[in-house]
Amino acid sequence: MLGDQPPPPSRQRQSWFGIKRHVKTALALRLPHALMRGAVSMFPSLASPRLPAPARLREVRADIDGVRFVMLDPSRCEIAKELYWGNGRRPRPEDDLALRLASGLATGSDVFLDVGAYTGIFSLVVARSDPHVDVHAFEIVPAVVTMLRANIERNGLADRITIHAEGIGDPSTIMRVPEGTGGSALPSFFSSRMRFIEGVQVPFRSLDSLEGLVPARARVVMKIDVEGTEDDIFEHGQRFLERTRADIICEVLPGVADGQRLTRLLQPHGYRFCLITPTGLASRSQILPDAGYRDWLFTCRSEEEVMSAVGRLPE
Repeated sequence: MLGDQPPPPSRQRQSWFGIKRHVKTALALRLPHALMRGAVSMFPSLASPRLPAPARLREVRADIDGVRFVMLDPSRCEIAKELYWGNGRRPRPEDDLALRLASGLATGSDVFLDVGAYTGIFSLVVARSDPHVDVHAFEIVPAVVTMLRANIERNGLADRITIHAEGIGDPSTIMRVPEGTGGSALPSFFSSRMRFIEGVQVPFRSLDSLEGLVPARARVVMKIDVEGTEDDIFEHGQRFLERTRADIICEVLPGVADGQRLTRLLQPHGYRFCLITPTGLASRSQILPDAGYRDWLFTCRSEEEVMSAVGRLPE
């Protein structure tokens, strides 16, 4: 139960005032789903990752440029449901590109930090792409951690991916997080700036404190998806950024993220800013949250080095 602030819009959309769960349950039944699938095959524009997956479907197979893995329970996991409707890939080109970027940049690197891992798609892809990368997945929602662990074990990667049930940001933060899902889907919108009355206490640590996980001169790649609190991560990670010059794929939400502050925190370390779009990377002189696309690449590499690391990007 939320405490001193109203539910965010994403949660209101998730509930539809209590109706959505029943609608999704009906559409996931065999006959209604078959009719819906037929309609989508005739009119592909109707396809949407918000549509429910079949009720009896237990896992979805994914293939990202030859990197194969499975994700469990598309009835509850938003990403697994996306893979179902995308026939093994993320349906939105910019989301697919962000995943390919993470895989390409992390291949040949030493450490991958998945901050806000949700159910683990980035961790799974990176661990499958290069067996030598040390992968660490950070997630604050207990129910999501359970699914994250199940996905890792299902793919036989328990010895490759370390799960941290804690947040990254302001180390003085201790957040109370509900143990349940709060709806028909696993929540993907919790942040350290939300307040709950009930739940388990989840600690936060600074990005600088992760230096113990990263050997000297290690090549580091990060993915950050923390619902607008990425400035807290960088504020308490200046020493880490200076030392590692990590490549960072980061969600920057319009109306939530502070682009000016993010720019100020990253520029002193030599970072360039590239918006991830359906057709490739668009260089920007500063970070301005975009109404259409939410993922960015922050990197100290040259454009040529990025292109070499990830292969030829779509034109």
